[in-house]
Amino acid sequence: MRRVILGVALSLLIGAPGAAQDEPGFQAFLETVRAQALRQGVTARTLDAVLPTLSFNPRVVELDRAQPGGTPGAVSTPSSIPAFAPYRVRHVDAARVSRGRAKFQALRPELQRIAARTGVPPEIMVAIWGHETNYGSYTGDFDLPRSLASLAYDGRRRALFTEELIATFKLIDRGVPRERLKGSWAGATGYPQFLPSVYLRVARDGDGDGRADIWTSEADTLASIASYFVDAGWRAGRPWGVPASAPPYLDRTQAGAKLTSPRCPRVHDRHTRWLTVAEWRNRGVTQTNGPTLRDTELVTLLEPDGPGAQAYLLTGNYRVILDYNCSNFYALSVGLLADAVAQP
Repeated sequence: MRRVILGVALSLLIGAPGAAQDEPGFQAFLETVRAQALRQGVTARTLDAVLPTLSFNPRVVELDRAQPGGTPGAVSTPSSIPAFAPYRVRHVDAARVSRGRAKFQALRPELQRIAARTGVPPEIMVAIWGHETNYGSYTGDFDLPRSLASLAYDGRRRALFTEELIATFKLIDRGVPRERLKGSWAGATGYPQFLPSVYLRVARDGDGDGRADIWTSEADTLASIASYFVDAGWRAGRPWGVPASAPPYLDRTQAGAKLTSPRCPRVHDRHTRWLTVAEWRNRGVTQTNGPTLRDTELVTLLEPDGPGAQAYLLTGNYRVILDYNCSNFYALSVGLLADAVAQP
């Protein structure tokens, strides 16, 4: 009977999202995580070493709830979407381009080896690295186990963050030093800002030392980014997209008929349906720069700042960048940074 009472009390403490963030409740929640982790093969040694060191961090919960959709009842509208142009100026700036070109040249042999093996262009690898951490200059200083445990306990995205916390324990079991597990408030870590589960799935040893070190090894970082892109479906020999011009008379209501994406629908809703390059040309939409697309290439049209501003024709590889971070502004700026880095 005592076990039953304790079990009911425990479920009350941890069962409801947004429960009172008291330390006893947090510690009780960690006991349930321990049981899940053991069932998934995490060693008791790792759990005994890490769990007693964790305390609730209200700051990461505040940051999570400040994100779009993080506050219950908050509604985003098309008019609330900011302009892309200022974002581009901040993320494809001269300093980031200059550093990217320097890395591109210094690491060219390694980049070419990875590209030959994976089909992922060197400039795309460098652009992801540059966009995520400015080529490793900042990677975050939040303690991953503490952040992920706090976010899981808060409950808004409990299943996601609990699995990422358990994945973090698995990294420690694999030999990643506990003190190295620092990163963003949301649990992304290392030069490419992988979540722990992503590391377990796609991290690669690029320098042949037997370890996939995305925290200090540039070769491992680039090989791991390429591995992610291959896993997400990157198709070799195709660009991510090209700048384009769309005429004012284009009937955008007709171009907008398309399937609803199961992932990030609001992001994909800003794209048109898929048409060939030739079909877009017949509608007055033309490529203005970049590698020449085949007439039969299927592409979508994106006008991030609306009709009359810069437009882009996007291939299926653009969706792979979106898989890395499901934001049109992010994906566009990665593509544009890659193009700039590759220029002599």
